[in-house]
Amino acid sequence: MKFELETLNAELEKDERMMARALELAARGRGQVSPSPLVGCLIVDGGGAVAGEGFYLYERIKHAETLALEQAGERARGATAYVSLEPHSHTGRTPPCTEALIGSGIARVVAPVEDPNPLVSGRGFARLREADVEVLTGVLAREASRLNEKYFHALRHQRPFVHLKLACSLDGRIATRTGDARWITGEESRACVHLLRHEYDAILVGAGTALKDDPLLTDRSGLPRLRPLVRVVLDERLQLTPASQLAKTARKAPVIVFTSTNADPRQVAALEECGVEVVRELSGGRDAGAVLDELHRRGIQSVMVEGGANVAGTFLEAGLVNKMSFFIAPIIIGGRDARSAIGGAGAITVDEAVKLHDVEITRHARDVEITGYTKE
Repeated sequence: MKFELETLNAELEKDERMMARALELAARGRGQVSPSPLVGCLIVDGGGAVAGEGFYLYERIKHAETLALEQAGERARGATAYVSLEPHSHTGRTPPCTEALIGSGIARVVAPVEDPNPLVSGRGFARLREADVEVLTGVLAREASRLNEKYFHALRHQRPFVHLKLACSLDGRIATRTGDARWITGEESRACVHLLRHEYDAILVGAGTALKDDPLLTDRSGLPRLRPLVRVVLDERLQLTPASQLAKTARKAPVIVFTSTNADPRQVAALEECGVEVVRELSGGRDAGAVLDELHRRGIQSVMVEGGANVAGTFLEAGLVNKMSFFIAPIIIGGRDARSAIGGAGAITVDEAVKLHDVEITRHARDVEITGYTKE
């Protein structure tokens, strides 16, 4: 019994180690797969050696399993495939990955979670089992789900995944009483923010931030991305001007402005002349849910909300924030008129306050990043 238990533990440890590598491979596709998921695959032959590796990129078309199998060649026969997400059994942009695995002689497939896509969900595993391929699921399921959290959320809720990012002082201020906010956090934190932007399809700010900071809101990580970062401004009174950096660069990277139906047609025309897309709707961008619905219709899977306080409060109080990151600098701004990080009505009691789960704390030189999820 003891020997059997030790053997099982050793096998599980090996499966977890190999799956961790498959997840590492999948992560190489960040910024280059949306609206598809991140997928990595590892082929391990009968002797325990890695025979093939692959990861998915949307423009490369070939899936991770196919690339790993091509690399493995004949060594795939009788081998184990570690795939970071359920292989698909339908014909889409590529032939079914299940058939490629079966045809190669793979004996065992280890995958952490089902793909929530209705075209895939459960069918890939069923097809493999039907062909007498051993299937093991659940290995590093939590880590795999986090890796593809944007893809999973967008499919299940038909709305983009929302990550709220704020930079503030130790006393929770995002600007001084005069509005000065450059720079609260250090260079290391700002570099980290650009790495975060790289993972998202869109970045969203309010009119106040767009006017006061005149930001570019671009991805300056230097990493390759499939689609340009879509820049979104909630601007009920249509205050953004053609002279802004956003308008001036609208033909290089998309800019969408949500404003009210009674916006001045001349201002609308002036922005549209620059290449800005102006969306006029009844709430003027105040209905965060309606904004997310419209972005989802445009194929946007994930949104990073960067401010200001009113926009942060709107999304948070509407229950639309999935993940939050606070970059906190060890400075104290002070003053009752200095701007707080989160606007809106706020919690009435401490018990009603938004509570973060799965919290991670990271140092960036002198700054501290606190990241967590609003729902367990």
